[in-house]
Amino acid sequence: MTVVDVQFSPANTDWATLKVATSLAEERGFGAVFVFDHLAGVPLGGSTMLECFTLLGALAQVTTRVELGTMVANVWNRQVGTLISAAASVSLMSERQFHLGIGAGTSPSGSWAVEQHTVGAYVEPSIEARHARVEEVLDLAASQWSTDRDERFASFPHPTPLPTRIVGVNSERLSRIAGRSADGINVPWRHPHRDRFIAACNEEVGNRPFLRTAYTTYHPDLLDPAHPDRVAMTDRRIDRLVLAVFDRLDNWVRSPEWH
Repeated sequence: MTVVDVQFSPANTDWATLKVATSLAEERGFGAVFVFDHLAGVPLGGSTMLECFTLLGALAQVTTRVELGTMVANVWNRQVGTLISAAASVSLMSERQFHLGIGAGTSPSGSWAVEQHTVGAYVEPSIEARHARVEEVLDLAASQWSTDRDERFASFPHPTPLPTRIVGVNSERLSRIAGRSADGINVPWRHPHRDRFIAACNEEVGNRPFLRTAYTTYHPDLLDPAHPDRVAMTDRRIDRLVLAVFDRLDNWVRSPEWH
């Protein structure tokens, strides 16, 4: 059975409303609350933003059961070790399952790069280097969080349970990296090559335990397991559906039809 999660955007919603919405998501039985990782609200059409791990740490203190995660953390927004430490810290503070969704980041000419350009942050032009950075994060997290980790990691945060390492994909090559090195994959459900991404990942995964997630824009109809999209997800062995709420969360908080 597919677990249904939600994703909230801090780009156009204040902290007070995010806090209430996350508490309601827990009450309404959603599996997890995911947040975006952006420096500014502009790429998401908003006027503000909250740093994702700071936000998740705060949300961990106003909830008790709902799982938390990033969808996705840009591997170039932080030094690799800092990213892994941030995820482990939220995991420890929340005392529940944490999902570290990561992405390879945009190119310098991509529309998503406006926030990096504004603050003079480096944007990697090479797709190969961006993919290599994803693998670096996956490998270091596995080593640093291992139950029998090397002594040099002894004083680094050691989360329990281990966070799931999920790769958000938009290419077959990245799907194969996820299948080889991650704990899960996240595919854009409306992408025309979605099934190719899933197939490429499956070829690498084999029979080991693996988390298959998909995301799409929130609509209450998708809460129905009989919805055609939900049936198609079951056919493709999708374990979790992340429903992204891009608009202000007023409807989520006030309108019964949204849940």
